[in-house]
Amino acid sequence: MFNGIIKQTGKISRIYRNKENCFVEIFSKMKFTKKEIGTSISCSGTCLTLEKYKGKISKFYISKETLNRTNFNFSIRGDIINMEKSLKYKDRISGHFVQGHIDTTCTVMSIDLVGKSWLINFKLAKKYNKYLIQKGSIAINGVSLTISKILKNGFQIAAIPYTLKSTNLSYLKRKDLVNVEFDVFGKYIKSFIK
Repeated sequence: MFNGIIKQTGKISRIYRNKENCFVEIFSKMKFTKKEIGTSISCSGTCLTLEKYKGKISKFYISKETLNRTNFNFSIRGDIINMEKSLKYKDRISGHFVQGHIDTTCTVMSIDLVGKSWLINFKLAKKYNKYLIQKGSIAINGVSLTISKILKNGFQIAAIPYTLKSTNLSYLKRKDLVNVEFDVFGKYIKSFIK
């Protein structure tokens, strides 16, 4: 479990795929201990298991299922990755509960500058509209954000300067693909109502 408050980013130093699996190595300043091998790390919103680390390089395995659901299927060397360690009990939760279980991907339709903030419009498949609530929480590439507006074919978020400075959202451009996780409580409520 994470809270979507990103304090570290990394850069893909190596990614190698075959038909069924993928491994990714990420260069970052995030420090690990031997006890943390096997723990969950949010990598651009995707919950991945730390397999090993050496110095500033950490290595993760990505299954075929995860590849099919995330933008790691299209990631390349040099891509910037948002990174967050899992929460500890008694940690402050400044964002919202983020599981790292990506629901889908969506594309950037447009980015407008308003003051120092970015209004980012995302195109989303209609079948996911049921999980969108204006002023509700959503995780984009693992970043806890608020839906500022629901659009006919997607949604809008407002990214403030601090968020842009601290995450890979500042690298987004039109037609980029992002990882999306809808609010877990909303998903459970929707399931119970059904």
